[in-house]
Amino acid sequence: MTIEPLRRNTVRGRPKVTDGSMECARCHREMRRTAATWPEGCICNSCYYEATSLYGDCPSCGFHRLLPGRLEISDQAVCRDCARIRQNFYCTSCNEERRPYRGNVCARCSLREDLERAFLHPDSPASFTQLIDALCAADRAESIITWKRSDKVQALLRSLGDGTTPLTHDGLDQYEPAGRHVDHLRAILQHHDVITARDKYLAYFERWIEDKLRPVSDAEIAQPIRQFAFWHHLKRINELALAGKPTRGPVHASKQDITEALKFLEWLRTERGRTIADCTQQDVDLWVAGGPTTRHLIRTFIIWCQKMRVNRSITLGHRQAKTVRVLTQDQRLEWIRELLSGDSESLPYRVAGTLLLLYAQPLVKVAAIPMSKVLVSPDGLSLELGVTPSPVPEPFAALLKSHVTNRPNLRTAGADNPWLFPGYRPGEHLHPNTLMDRLRWLGIDLLGARNTALRELVIQVPPPVVAEMLGYSDQVVHWHAALAAQPWVRYSAIRVESRGGSGA
Repeated sequence: MTIEPLRRNTVRGRPKVTDGSMECARCHREMRRTAATWPEGCICNSCYYEATSLYGDCPSCGFHRLLPGRLEISDQAVCRDCARIRQNFYCTSCNEERRPYRGNVCARCSLREDLERAFLHPDSPASFTQLIDALCAADRAESIITWKRSDKVQALLRSLGDGTTPLTHDGLDQYEPAGRHVDHLRAILQHHDVITARDKYLAYFERWIEDKLRPVSDAEIAQPIRQFAFWHHLKRINELALAGKPTRGPVHASKQDITEALKFLEWLRTERGRTIADCTQQDVDLWVAGGPTTRHLIRTFIIWCQKMRVNRSITLGHRQAKTVRVLTQDQRLEWIRELLSGDSESLPYRVAGTLLLLYAQPLVKVAAIPMSKVLVSPDGLSLELGVTPSPVPEPFAALLKSHVTNRPNLRTAGADNPWLFPGYRPGEHLHPNTLMDRLRWLGIDLLGARNTALRELVIQVPPPVVAEMLGYSDQVVHWHAALAAQPWVRYSAIRVESRGGSGA
């Protein structure tokens, strides 16, 4: 069975107009209007934007400047003086060489002028000035100018500027209407240390618990669920957040546990006339057998009830999946080949898909790989996915290097974003669902790909080594080794024996 990638257009930005009456001197495409006329000829908007975004040491005069021009004898970028460009790029406000945005004023100074004129008052809190500085620090100020045109964003900035909404987490939490504009502004503030960083999933989870329990009027249902949510799940997620570990997955799983436990107690009260304190084993079995497999998620709640002595007479075992989704090895290799050399997706998603298919990495983990885990040494490139770094072979090494050099979203999310897959908000990584949706749309069975990759790895390499290199538990890799019918379970004993023999 061959793969059938569902290709998408991987060219970013608007389609270029190619039906004009003039030709760009650089890209030679036809255009309707010129952005500039320089010694080499007419320049289109795309080439003008690219030329006025490049800074470096001019190879002709040696000064570090904006490099919009091109040498006549080569395509090397040079400063405007060496290229004999008459246009003056010095901003009349900050006196730095930047692309003009409004008259002879650059976009960053135009943004600051707009923000101060519209939202800054004599009695504005000092932190609001820090907010303006943070917004103006964006590498691409034009994006912030576009963002602030929204009525919702202007209302939020107005409320912060006049002090109606405190510039704190609590103030932003209570602001109405809530939405992405509030979340984006909070991310900017945290990234620039205007407000302290906090775990957003933990904060969402705390609010979610209150919203979930607010409609529950029966105290004998609400009380055990509240205790379960706070004493078990919230405590555990707090510990993860304090340790700097990811909380998105645990929060999602906790919400499922709480939701199913609440459904169970409501059914128990309505249909059986009982509470969790006098629930019987028959009630548990009847509930689990009479509905979808998600009902088995009450297991965590039942274990908690036993531990807290709420009810020690009921139990529920692990649920075993009846089938395990896998790809064939040929399908896996075809997908790897497509992602490494094909053009069905853009570079970031090709890299993410290869990490899934080559290293069996869950996309939740892939999205949260920090740049510090990409290791460069004289021996080549490696990835620290577990305890032991994993070597990156060619041609994937070249693909990964290209992605590292050209990471997207750095203009709006900040050039110092620490993640391998930067998100759209400052300091954040790309949401795992974004990776999942794009690779699913392409046609990859995500769970099947991970299972097959892990199974092939434990066939070739001893499971303990796989666990160390890829960050899996011994239990998981040995389970996959057993499914693959490999005798690696004896590997540890063999290694110990061989060490004993060599030392004799």
